[in-house]
Amino acid sequence: MAAGSCLLLLLLPSLVTASHSPPGCKIRITSKGLDLVKQEGLRFVEQELQNITVSDLHGNEGQFQYNISQVKVTDLQLAFSDLNFQPQQHLVFNINNASISLRFRRQLLYWFFYDIGSINASADGVFIYTVLQLAKDEAGRLKISNMTCNASIARMHAGFSGTLRKVYEFLGTFIVTGMRFLLSQQICPSLEHASLVLLNSLLDTVPVRNYVDEHIGIDYSLLRDPSVSTDTLDLDFKGMFFPRVREDQELENHAVEPVIKETERMVYVAFSEYFFDSAMHSYFQAGVLTIELQGEKVPKDLEVLLRATFFGTIFMLSPSVDAPLRLVLQVSAPPRCTIKPSGTSVSVSAFLNISLVPPDRPPVQLSSMAMETKLSAKVFLQGKALRVQLDLRRFRIYSKQSALESLALFSLQAPLKTLLQLTIMPIINERTKKGVQIPLPEGMDFTREVVTNHAGFLTVGADLHFSKGLREVIEKYRPVPTAAVYSSSRPAEPSLDPSSL
Repeated sequence: MAAGSCLLLLLLPSLVTASHSPPGCKIRITSKGLDLVKQEGLRFVEQELQNITVSDLHGNEGQFQYNISQVKVTDLQLAFSDLNFQPQQHLVFNINNASISLRFRRQLLYWFFYDIGSINASADGVFIYTVLQLAKDEAGRLKISNMTCNASIARMHAGFSGTLRKVYEFLGTFIVTGMRFLLSQQICPSLEHASLVLLNSLLDTVPVRNYVDEHIGIDYSLLRDPSVSTDTLDLDFKGMFFPRVREDQELENHAVEPVIKETERMVYVAFSEYFFDSAMHSYFQAGVLTIELQGEKVPKDLEVLLRATFFGTIFMLSPSVDAPLRLVLQVSAPPRCTIKPSGTSVSVSAFLNISLVPPDRPPVQLSSMAMETKLSAKVFLQGKALRVQLDLRRFRIYSKQSALESLALFSLQAPLKTLLQLTIMPIINERTKKGVQIPLPEGMDFTREVVTNHAGFLTVGADLHFSKGLREVIEKYRPVPTAAVYSSSRPAEPSLDPSSL
């Protein structure tokens, strides 16, 4: 028993670590960002409430019979609304003292008097209180998992006109009371459908696991449910790249966990060294970190220098001395990223193989030299794409064959560095030009981006901008209703025959 307890104590730290894997990418939405979301969300709520469908209302009171149909919302005034973070419940949206204007068709029969027409009504003191629960679904995607709603209408008025106006005003209490009940019963179902169906279709546009290019992909699945405080909402993403040839490959994260303390901007995105290391590790596993230059692609000045070097005079004394040169630069190990407050750098180890390629004959290898380079990396955000611009900072070559050859290679340091800067670096930067998408919904972009380096991670602070409205994106991805649902929800046409009342 004691031995089992000791074993559990020894395993406990590893179990805790496994349950809280550090994120490669972290996003924080602040109260300022939530204010922007509220403005766009309020327009969406107004549009949803305008589409409320109220069932027909019919009945009788003594000799007074009525049929109310074709109820339509004509105007909304949602002046007092708020959207807040709330720990444990995540998002709270409430509307106070709103008003809803309605217009509906009337069919009234009082004794022998039959009347049809329209009625304008107003619901005042509308109160709506909703709580949205956010969670990670099975696919690792952020979703609205639950919604609670409470709605009420304090007062409702109807304006009657016509020859029987006084009679309507006396008996209209039955109509107004019924309409008030039906309308209040439709508010929450409408908002529930808007949240759990329509807004979740918007969240489906956030990339979770997708391909970056023909070689690698990225996993943006959430590691855990959102963490919510009174001022912020934090999302921890896996942020791991993978080679497409081995999509199930996992790279263990030993990097520093990003810590976001700022709240001045609408949103902050943090990337650890693991985020960039997994990208370079995936490219290495995919076997694409190799560049080959042959024949005319080799700079002429460098070719002349190579043919006149120490190793050239030894190995090129052959009939094939005029054969074209081939330079193959191959990374020998996955590059590593280092992020410091002073900047971001990438360390690369590679081999440079120099060969002659006589026509119709096997290549003749002249030399194989080791290279160690350090690249400075400028990380920036453009739209929703994170991009990296690399520049050569330090460069060293040496021979693993002999110290004498390493000494002879000293004269090649400068020209090979120039080769890398003018020929190789543009090729690499062209590959990184596309960048990788940040996990934001469609229609939402970053503006006024500022990159800040920390020890082991960097953050991008930005404001948000809606390039497309919520309605536009949701309509694009709105689930198509089935015919059965459509027919059951469509209101029946009212009868014009007074005998049907």
